[in-house]
Amino acid sequence: MPDIVIHVIACAAYVGLAWHFWNTRWRGPPASQAAMLRSWERAAILVPLAFHAWLLYQGIFAPAELRFGFAYALSAMLWLAVVIYWVESLFFRLEGMQPLVLGSAAVCLLLPLWFPGRMLAHGMEPDFRLHLSLAIVAYSVFTIAVLHAALMAVADRLLHGRSRPGAASGESPLKGPIATLPPLLTIETMFFRLVAVAFVLLTLTLGTGMALSESMFGQAMRFNHETVFAVLSWLTFAVLLWGRVFRGWRGRTALRWTMAGFAMVVLANIGTAFVLEVILRRA
Repeated sequence: MPDIVIHVIACAAYVGLAWHFWNTRWRGPPASQAAMLRSWERAAILVPLAFHAWLLYQGIFAPAELRFGFAYALSAMLWLAVVIYWVESLFFRLEGMQPLVLGSAAVCLLLPLWFPGRMLAHGMEPDFRLHLSLAIVAYSVFTIAVLHAALMAVADRLLHGRSRPGAASGESPLKGPIATLPPLLTIETMFFRLVAVAFVLLTLTLGTGMALSESMFGQAMRFNHETVFAVLSWLTFAVLLWGRVFRGWRGRTALRWTMAGFAMVVLANIGTAFVLEVILRRA
């Protein structure tokens, strides 16, 4: 089966599932909004996941030389994000996330068709593959953490709306699938656990990157925008975790630090690859 056909099938499956969850969870009756993922829904998500995994393998690792770029990075990130969500949904009800996660995966799945990336000269070396794999997993966990932070912000805003003038007394401000989410403190605990795991992975990514740079260029850290943004992102998340432990940061403060750190993570790697491939057109 040609890869373009697999792209179309996987994208259509992602979009169809996102539309299904939008209609049944966000716009459907309260009974369907309160329901956790059904068995057939879980099985259906695995279908585009399997096709997506095959396309990533064929595009990145199957060629004689490793090919990578910002499009493949985004595609791999969203594939892992869907995997993490699928596993996490076994234990928690996260009904508000399906349309966004699956819809984003559908878009990123198609990007490598237009932006195939670059052949990497050192791509076949085991230490480079380890560094690349750690980076993708770290960014995927950060992506899910950002979605949790967004859910926290929405729920927090709606809950605080109860105290605004004109708010109906005794009526829950949470509507739709947001009303079926775990308590806000539970989501917050899940969020900081994800950030902690992603921070450990990011630390390993920086460590392997420094070792790789030392072996390739004779210096552990080269002063360029990629290194600067990578270190700044690490420092941002380190401050966020410190503030959580020692200052009790939460809510909007945690959201601001998370978004700032995630933006730097994206600029450090995906942004660099985008500039090289699309703007400067360097192969």
